[in-house]
Amino acid sequence: MSKRLLNQVVWLTGASSGIGEALAYELATKGTKLILSARRKEELERVKGNCVSASQANIRVLPLDLSEPSTLELSVEAAIQVFGHVDILINNGGISQRSLANETILDVDRRIMEVDYFGTIALTKFILPHFLRRKSGQIVVVSSVMGKIGTPYRSGYAAAKHALHGFFDSLRAELWKECRNIRITLICPGWIRTNITLNALIGSGEKLNQMDSTTKKGLSPERFARKMICAIVKKKEEIIIGGSKEVFAVNLKRFLPRVFSKIIRRANVR
Repeated sequence: MSKRLLNQVVWLTGASSGIGEALAYELATKGTKLILSARRKEELERVKGNCVSASQANIRVLPLDLSEPSTLELSVEAAIQVFGHVDILINNGGISQRSLANETILDVDRRIMEVDYFGTIALTKFILPHFLRRKSGQIVVVSSVMGKIGTPYRSGYAAAKHALHGFFDSLRAELWKECRNIRITLICPGWIRTNITLNALIGSGEKLNQMDSTTKKGLSPERFARKMICAIVKKKEEIIIGGSKEVFAVNLKRFLPRVFSKIIRRANVR
């Protein structure tokens, strides 16, 4: 399976920490040509330096800011020029939220949507002509279990992730008629042991700076990365990667929505 990624050019956003960092380390062992993107260049250089030494010559750093839409077309052009083409775009960059809807200023909702939704679809739209010219490519989107369900304290985050599913399900259907070699893979993480809650926005727009208990008990990012890479190689359309509780919640919402609604009102998911 690893051989299928050999010499593939993979562009990974959100590569400076958490899931993205774990993905970078794992992909570097597969013989890929990696482009690492995030806002902080120094952190990207750190991640690059921590990748296996044999991979260093095939790793490039390309800083970008998903909250600055006017810059993203140039970012795509720069990414294509790094190795001459891109085979796989992994849209992993994003921010989370921990606040009640009626205590959250609208600017926070807009910021989350700008980064998690608009930033992702902007990169996708700008790289699509490149994939269409080459008649191949794969767009991977790190969504969330929150893209399938909604829980308290995550209204803006869940909204952005739900929006991603609507957009990419539609795009997948459109591309099937135009070019079946361009594939879309939606990844839905459950609780993963990263700093996502430390950096999550509260109602005022400041960072939470706390680790919640569910995240602390979650799947390790290293294990998650291995499972996610398997899904990418197999070109899965959509997969949930997490613990049994998260998978159960998605299935309960799908088949018994009223029961799910009653349970989630009382659940301690903060």
